[in-house]
Order: sequence, then structure tokens, then C-alpha cells
Amino acid sequence: MSTWSSRGLRGSTLEEMVNRTNEQYREKGLALIQKVPTPITPIKIDKESHHITLAYFDQKSTIDYIGAVQGIPVCFDAKECKTDAFPLANVHPHQIAFMKDFEKQEGIAFLLLYFSARECYYYLRLSEFLKFVERAEQGGIKRFKFDELDPAFILQPKHGILIPYLEGIQRDMDRR
Repeated sequence: MSTWSSRGLRGSTLEEMVNRTNEQYREKGLALIQKVPTPITPIKIDKESHHITLAYFDQKSTIDYIGAVQGIPVCFDAKECKTDAFPLANVHPHQIAFMKDFEKQEGIAFLLLYFSARECYYYLRLSEFLKFVERAEQGGIKRFKFDELDPAFILQPKHGILIPYLEGIQRDMDRR
């Protein structure tokens, strides 16, 4: 049983940015992406503010977002990294398994990374991520560095879209 407290709000700014981007894509009729809620059971509730201050997760979450882009099933997890090295442990085995199964069903699964020190968003294809996982499983390092990533998948805000991950999806599809 995992517990949750206010420290669990790490990455909430990234989540707000992704949610706003999802709203922009929905408003333009380009995509319908929803945040996947993680079921929790409250343990402590602040009586004055009525906010949950301590809870436990009812089950493991799969991924953060799921939906469709122009009829294509899409799922992704959003992760923030404060340094140039992303620990593979930040993505749990059950999440990896879900994304693999999702792609077996002809969907597109990816990680949306935010390197906060660089103020840089990155679309990480599942296939690229799995190469780093395989390297770690063969005794290599259990992280990857920003410099190892394909620069073609760096996402720059464009046309008022905060995190234009649809461009990453298009590049991903072009390379399949």
C-alpha cells in the first residue's frame, strides 16, 4: 500500500501544462486526451480546508493520460526531471508493461519529459525508452542523459500550444 501526502504534488506544474495543452487540442478538434485519475482512500482530511492531507493509493496507476488523436489511440506518462540524467526507475515496470500492451493494440505510447533545468520538453518514443531499459537490464547504467536523446523530438511551444506533443506523435508515426 502506497501512501500519498503533499510531497506527491511534484510535477503538478507539468500536469497543469499538459492539461492546458490537452484542452487546446480538444478545442481545436485535434485530439481528445484525458487525465487518468488514480483512485485513493483518504486517511486524514484537514477539517478547516476540507483538503485531503494523507491518503493511500487503492491500486497502482498505469499511465497519466489516455485518449485519441484523429482516431489513433494514444497513451502517455508525463515525467519531470530536474537534471540532465533521467532515472529509469521513474517509470515503473507495470507502466512499461501497459505501454507495451497498448502498442500491441496498435496504439501509440510515449513519455512526455520535462527537463526543468533546461526548460525543455521532450517526446520520448516507447521504442527509444525500451532501448535504455534493455541497456540497463544488460548491466548498463540505469538512466539516460539528455545528450543521448534524438534532437528531432524536442518540443518547442508553437502557435500558442504549450507542449506540442502532436508534432512528436507525427514524427513517431513517420519513423514506424
